[in-house]
Amino acid sequence: MAKRSLIAQILSSVFFRRSTASAGKYARNGLSMLALINQALGKSGSVKGEEGLGFREKIGLLSRLVKAYVAGEYRQVPTKTLISTLAALIYFVSPIDFIPDVLPVLGFADDIALIVWLFNSLNADLENFRTWERQQERVTGKTIDLKQEN
Repeated sequence: MAKRSLIAQILSSVFFRRSTASAGKYARNGLSMLALINQALGKSGSVKGEEGLGFREKIGLLSRLVKAYVAGEYRQVPTKTLISTLAALIYFVSPIDFIPDVLPVLGFADDIALIVWLFNSLNADLENFRTWERQQERVTGKTIDLKQEN
């Protein structure tokens, strides 16, 4: 019997199924989505090194997409993309998942694998958002601010 890939194991895990079920609830509540991206941005800071930089950039892009959606500025995102993004962010912020985050070094392996998989799966939708975001910046001179409000 062939070994299943890490991502296949994550996607079929009870932890990811719970995240996906929760994503639908989050999608109906803008404040919950904003709280989720703040948690994800905070946690992404603990992923260190060169790989961490790329990972934080990915979390930043997903967070800007969600924030623009909540603000009503970018609604071209397909529902499936929004739910997948929220599910991945919920999974990421949860310390108890397929590989618990308390395990040194290994704890973020599943989180990183899931975000990379998400980026590969939603590449066209994320590129559309990036294009829109660059166009908005050229037109308005503004970028999406992800700073947490105190």
